[in-house]
Amino acid sequence: MKLKLSSVAQRPLICNTMPGNAISRITGIAAVAILLFIFAGSSSFSQLKRFTVLNTTDEHSTLLPVPMADYHPDKPDPSIGGYARLSTLVRDIREKKGDEPVLLFSSGDILGGTPFAWLTLEGFSAEIELMKKIGYDAMTIGNHEFDYDPELLADYFLRAGYPEYNDRLALIASNLVIPEGHKLNEPGIRKHHLFNLPNGITIGVFGLLGKEAYSVASFAGPVTVDDQHTAAARQVSLLRNAGADIVIALTHSGISEDRDLAAAVRGIDIILGGHDHYLTEVPEIINNTIIFHSGHYLKYLGRLEFEWNSESGELHTVNESPGSPYLISLDSTIDEDPLVLEKINEYLGYLNEFVSTHTGGLFSDVSDPLLFTEFALTRPYPFVETTVGNYVTDAMRLIGEQVTGERVDFAFQGNGIIRADIIPGTMDWSQGHISFFDLVTVSGLGSGPDGRAGYPMVSVYLTEREILNVLEISSLLSQLMGDIYFLQVSGLRYSYDPGRATWLTIPFLGTPVPAYRSVLKAELYTGEGIQDDTSYTPIDGEGEKLYHVITDYYLTSFLPMVGDILPRLKLVLKDRYGNPVDPEQAIITKNGREYKVWEAVAQYALSLEKNEYEIPVMPQYYMNTHERVVSDEGIPLHTWSYIVLILLLALIIYLARLITVKIKKRRRR
Repeated sequence: MKLKLSSVAQRPLICNTMPGNAISRITGIAAVAILLFIFAGSSSFSQLKRFTVLNTTDEHSTLLPVPMADYHPDKPDPSIGGYARLSTLVRDIREKKGDEPVLLFSSGDILGGTPFAWLTLEGFSAEIELMKKIGYDAMTIGNHEFDYDPELLADYFLRAGYPEYNDRLALIASNLVIPEGHKLNEPGIRKHHLFNLPNGITIGVFGLLGKEAYSVASFAGPVTVDDQHTAAARQVSLLRNAGADIVIALTHSGISEDRDLAAAVRGIDIILGGHDHYLTEVPEIINNTIIFHSGHYLKYLGRLEFEWNSESGELHTVNESPGSPYLISLDSTIDEDPLVLEKINEYLGYLNEFVSTHTGGLFSDVSDPLLFTEFALTRPYPFVETTVGNYVTDAMRLIGEQVTGERVDFAFQGNGIIRADIIPGTMDWSQGHISFFDLVTVSGLGSGPDGRAGYPMVSVYLTEREILNVLEISSLLSQLMGDIYFLQVSGLRYSYDPGRATWLTIPFLGTPVPAYRSVLKAELYTGEGIQDDTSYTPIDGEGEKLYHVITDYYLTSFLPMVGDILPRLKLVLKDRYGNPVDPEQAIITKNGREYKVWEAVAQYALSLEKNEYEIPVMPQYYMNTHERVVSDEGIPLHTWSYIVLILLLALIIYLARLITVKIKKRRRR
């Protein structure tokens, strides 16, 4: 409570009980002045309270720093991330802050990235166990937590001690709708959580899974999500009524949806976001809401230092005054916490054991160099052919031929399933090397019906017409739903005009009208091996000839559903004889096991020519793209559509006026 000057001055003074003593009066006046100063100072101090929020997001099972080829536990190196470095940094910050409260949050997607995520399917809960050791206070749930379905996510949390552990590391998801009786109710996921800090501040936290993020969580069902804005407004009201001084939203929605949330829902003080791997070097402020994203793969720890005025309710960051950066790089200048590192190395042993068993001993140590390259294979921009995409799809096509014993005409893979670049090591011990771990991280997402790590490859047959439908789907979905649905290809080259994918978007509804005209030309590669620039034949858009296609279980489960909505883009998965098959029937197996995309990516590396050290060498071919996918943009169809609509509207107005004139003339007669 603020102490007013008048309330102090009206109190009887002890010095006045000694009449006639001037010195005592002077001393008393001095004492009053000191008391007034103290009370005034304490009043100001009581109003201003400080706390620190630390944040990570999209950690994606980055237990050790990446790239693994460069990582060295005892020497300086350029690798980034790792839970052991994070643990040291968090501990140091908390120790330096002393009595000032420090909270640590995650905005979701702790799973689904490096091969360490595979341990989830082997009965481990590595990420959440390490987060407990580091001292996270709360997390929300991202789309990749559902990579292995909601039942396995429930097992993941239950193994880690939930629901009992919720009071220490709270699981918060405010807009998840979990059916009654579903196992995911058992870990006790909360709609919100209150933190009563030692300095008297009460912080309320809620969590959201965004609309776009949920749309790409293909195995989340039967779990659904409520509208973000409605759920947020409800939680803000509940938390304020429960005494929250400050409300924080942990969101896994992407920066665009976070900006919309801040503009639409009042009362959210801080949004700590994730999902699209966006990085805010300086917090954004919209509608008095502070928005902050700390990137991905534990490259950075986000650090926000706050000062809150308990009387005015004003909240602002004070990072600038002590010179604290908003983002701290988790590089090799930060020592690794030995206890956390010991636990990570234990998980590394379990991972090596799984890989060795699954591949029949072909690969036994994920840190071993698997490939040598003098250049990186990257994904520089969205919606384009990439060198890493060419490598992955070539691996699927060429290794698919070896495993099935049949020529493969085409291979398709979605950008959203290609999770990393292929970056060579740069240190004395790693120059030019790509480790098994770094290589298979590129394509290690998901699982198959066997419940083992990685999407399995699928072998199906499609007609020429359906091949063009696949390319139309790539063009249409990537524009409507983002780059993750843009397909990388092998065995063909084609050109397309993205402006011809839709006629227009219906005003007020936001619904696009497909045009099915984006593919301008498509050609089948008729040569052998790596795709060159000479041997091609046109693909007939009306042809019914069957072609052998290799893709993965995720795409074959998803792409045919587009045809259910848009019959013009119908796809029927078939065997070599033209009989319809479902994705599970078409899964490629080897030695009685599902053959995974990551296995093909690794096996393709082994098939390449070796250098003098018996390490396979990346062909120079993959240094550049080769016009497999060419965007040939013209005037968008919606431009012509709007011109036609304007002309029609003008014609209607003209005819209406003409009719009106004729009616008036008749009346005059």
